[in-house]
Amino acid sequence: MTARAGDHDVLVLGGAGVDTIVHVPELPLPYADSYMIDSGIRTRAGQTGDFVSVGLAALGLRTHHLDLLGDDPEGDLVRALHRERGIGLTALPQPAGTKRAVNLVGPDGRRLSLYDTSRSHPGDRFPQELLRDLARAGRHVHVTITQPCAEALPVLAGTGVPLSTDLHDWDGENPYHEPFALAADVVFLSAAALDDPERTMRRIAGRGRAEVVVATAGAEGAHLLADGELTRIPAVPPPAPVVDSNGAGDAFAAAFLYGRLTGEPPARCARFGAVAGAYACTVPATRTEAVGRDELLAGAARSAV
Repeated sequence: MTARAGDHDVLVLGGAGVDTIVHVPELPLPYADSYMIDSGIRTRAGQTGDFVSVGLAALGLRTHHLDLLGDDPEGDLVRALHRERGIGLTALPQPAGTKRAVNLVGPDGRRLSLYDTSRSHPGDRFPQELLRDLARAGRHVHVTITQPCAEALPVLAGTGVPLSTDLHDWDGENPYHEPFALAADVVFLSAAALDDPERTMRRIAGRGRAEVVVATAGAEGAHLLADGELTRIPAVPPPAPVVDSNGAGDAFAAAFLYGRLTGEPPARCARFGAVAGAYACTVPATRTEAVGRDELLAGAARSAV
């Protein structure tokens, strides 16, 4: 495949897969020989790259997704999701199979994810020419931290296309995340595992190329570091009852990038992210759904009052 300039706005790299959703009576789940799951156990397409892609597309950004997929039922679910949402997909063959996870979801919407790391090989790589073509065909690249995206970072840096990444629940120390943190122009992460979010955020900005660093903090909002200034972004009340936190960080990133690519200042981009993240918490884990542009803008207007 050879991409043409202007084919898409954003290339999303990695993070395609399926989740099996199990609603449990509480988290942590006490040991028992068995549990009866009356709500059912369901498998649907949607991991971090899929969620970001769906979020971007729902906001009107032309989106292309590149990853490795297996020739298996799980891969078929991922392909169908992209087809249904009008999202371009380049799926390279993955003999080990499509990435998958099991998500245990508690009554309060909290999630425990069990990732199957056997669905990749150490030698997996994205073809460099294909990667360059797809990156240069767009305005922005969002890089997930799934394997083998780390090996793609030097190639992407050479294209000159702006990069973003999401470090998820990085503790600020794990060396696996550092190449992503230092290579991206926009860095998202969760504050959940950080004792001092500001210290980690300033370290990312000081050592890498990040112009903006955002640490999300759930119901406490988010921390925004832009132009050397740390700002607290308040949380936005969800538009419906909270049922699941899965995908909230991906929704935040997608809406932030929508704001950035439409010329909004960082604080307004972060407000967009807060609105989208709150919306995502109202979507059951068994669905892959994102806030639309009209609802995002209306929510951002309400939160500014």
